[in-house]
Formats: sequence, structure tokens, C-alpha cells
Amino acid sequence: MATNKRGNVWLGAAALVVNSEGQWLVVKKRYGGLHGKWSLPAGFVEGTETIDQTALREVKEETGIECEVIRMIGFRSGVIQGKVSDNMAIFLLKAKNEKQPVRAQLAELYSADWLMPAELSNDAEASVMLKEMVSYVLEDGLEPIENVDPGKVFGYSDYKLFFKKE
Repeated sequence: MATNKRGNVWLGAAALVVNSEGQWLVVKKRYGGLHGKWSLPAGFVEGTETIDQTALREVKEETGIECEVIRMIGFRSGVIQGKVSDNMAIFLLKAKNEKQPVRAQLAELYSADWLMPAELSNDAEASVMLKEMVSYVLEDGLEPIENVDPGKVFGYSDYKLFFKKE
């Protein structure tokens, strides 16, 4: 397992995009541990972006669908082989145009499609995380708080907080 590019702490973002019919936008990966499995569009955070920007970028790159962030709905964290801290924030997104056709990025994906959560819960090709997510209320979550200035001393070029509103 090569860790030189990202070090031993990884940070990624995934996106749950839900359409007006209740379907989830899912992708079937060509690589890694999720090879041949339905999963959420996801990827690693780049140095020039916030974690929610990563979620938006990955959905656009993997499916062609442009979205807006609704809220953060989850966080996955694990340690791989006792060596690498692998962390992922999961965001609820809304497609800007539901009628836009899904276009799978074939270099990384076998396919991308809108599927009902119930279909995914019984699909042997659905990732473990997707199957777990089906049984939770995902509409609640942590809303983004923007335009907060933590002070010039830190030198942030972009800064966001995510908390649950009452």
C-alpha cells in the first residue's frame, strides 16, 4: 500500500445526491476495494479546496451532474492495516438540474445511475456503506456556516464550519 502521495492520514469526501423521486446517484467503481461495487461518488481532498468543494467536484467529474451542498450528513473513519487513517466526510447534495443525463467517467467507473435505496439494500454489488446508509435518516445533518473569519493570523483562504441547526 503506497502512502507516500497522501502520507498516512487520508481525507476524502463523498456525496449522496437524492432526486425528487427518492433515487440515489450511485457509481460503480473500476478500481480498489470498491471494484465492481455501487458506491457514492467520492474522492480525496486536494490542497486548494474545502471538503464540501471536493464532494461537488467528484460528483461533477464522475457523473457530469452539477450540484449544490445541502449539508454534511455523516463521517466515516477507519485505520487501514494499522497504518493509515482513512477519513471521509459524507455530504447530502441536490442536483441543479435533475433532467441532466448521467454521464459516467469511464476511466474510473463502469457506470453511474439513479437507483432506489431499497434496490441497493438488496444488491450484492452495493457497498457496505450504502447498505448501512439505507437504514438511517439522512436528511438531518450538519449545515454549512460560511463567511466566518477565524482571524488573519491563520491565513485561511477559505473557511467553513458544519453544525446542526436547532
